[in-house]
Amino acid sequence: MKLQVEQDSGPFYDGGRAPAEAAADAVAPDAVVVNMPPANEPPAPPPGPPGPVTPEGGGPDDPGKEPEPDLTIVLDRRFNNETRREEFRLLRRIGYNDDAPGIGVGTILVPADLANWTTDLTSVPAFLTWLVPKTGAHLPAAILHDGLVLNGDEPASYIAEREIFRDEADRIFRDAMAKTGTGLIRRWMVWSAVTAATMHHARQVDWSPLQKLHYRAALYGTLLVIVLLGLWSTLDLFDTPGIPGVPWIGEEPLRAVVGGLAGAIVIPLILGTTWGKFRIAGWIIGPLVALIIPAVLPILLIGGLYVAVERLQRWRPWLAQALAVLLVTTAFCLFVLSWWQA
Repeated sequence: MKLQVEQDSGPFYDGGRAPAEAAADAVAPDAVVVNMPPANEPPAPPPGPPGPVTPEGGGPDDPGKEPEPDLTIVLDRRFNNETRREEFRLLRRIGYNDDAPGIGVGTILVPADLANWTTDLTSVPAFLTWLVPKTGAHLPAAILHDGLVLNGDEPASYIAEREIFRDEADRIFRDAMAKTGTGLIRRWMVWSAVTAATMHHARQVDWSPLQKLHYRAALYGTLLVIVLLGLWSTLDLFDTPGIPGVPWIGEEPLRAVVGGLAGAIVIPLILGTTWGKFRIAGWIIGPLVALIIPAVLPILLIGGLYVAVERLQRWRPWLAQALAVLLVTTAFCLFVLSWWQA
């Protein structure tokens, strides 16, 4: 199945289907090609829909011509039976001009390997798609970021004027979202999330071992303190015997709620300061974790139950059916018993 989206996105443009070497020559004489297609692989997928044509008669497949400024995203959708996930292959590269003053990378093409590289569009957990959907104004920026970032066994794949480190790719992602019309709050929240992932993985970065230790300690320490304080505050709110009271939570219900909410904002902001140059991400992630996690826990539990049942159904269908019958029978008996004793 092929999906096509046309979008006039300013610095984004149609990068064409030229072989990686030719595309790199068009970018810059000394451009880097990350994850070039293997020698025994075709340099590009079968021809997709024709791209836009420049007034001079050239097009994005002709590296000697100026690229067409209008972006056309052409996706070939596939379903991976092993991972049980959708995968999308670009039939034409996405071009982007990173012109951030003083730090811009310049021209970027994603991916280098058109024949093999795939994307899952916006990489976001299913339970958070209400906050950041898989597609939307941010889609070109999300696909661009996918090509720039090394994820597990899926290598980065891009052509650029120089090597791009992961934290720099995160910054490019944030700027690109702004240029596609993504809202201020959403793009900074998304940037904070990918920055936390960069601090966690500490791959494709130019940090020293001490810096990697610092960022990981700040990330894990912040999350641990927030979780522990959240549990302590919850136990205090329910007046659990033997649990000392939280200093900023009062005895009266209203004061307790107000104090708890204030603590869920102030303390994570203080902890976020330990994130160093990523402290803005810490100031965003910390309060979000403290405020949102309690609300999404039921969704996580239900989602986990659904995944477990789905896997059980594929593994042992008869066992899943037996458990379903047992669950319904038990619920019916408990319902009748509760009604009888009421």
